[in-house]
Amino acid sequence: MSDRERRNPEDGESDAELRAGLSKEQLATLHTMEQFHWKLRFVRRPLFRAPVPVLFHRDGTRFVVLEADGSINEDPGFKIRP
Repeated sequence: MSDRERRNPEDGESDAELRAGLSKEQLATLHTMEQFHWKLRFVRRPLFRAPVPVLFHRDGTRFVVLEADGSINEDPGFKIRP
């Protein structure tokens, strides 16, 4: 088993790298969500599929996914480790 099970937030992608490849609709929704203290934490990049941006509320207890059309998905069908 690896000594490093989780990614270190300081080792993550830059803000520009996270936003790269997002649709204009996703970027517009992201901008609005940031006004309400949501932060783009990471982007899942499944092979041969569109990027899946994951935003967390500032309290860290809630997360949402931005769909390709810019809509917010509060129940994306996967779990995030605490």
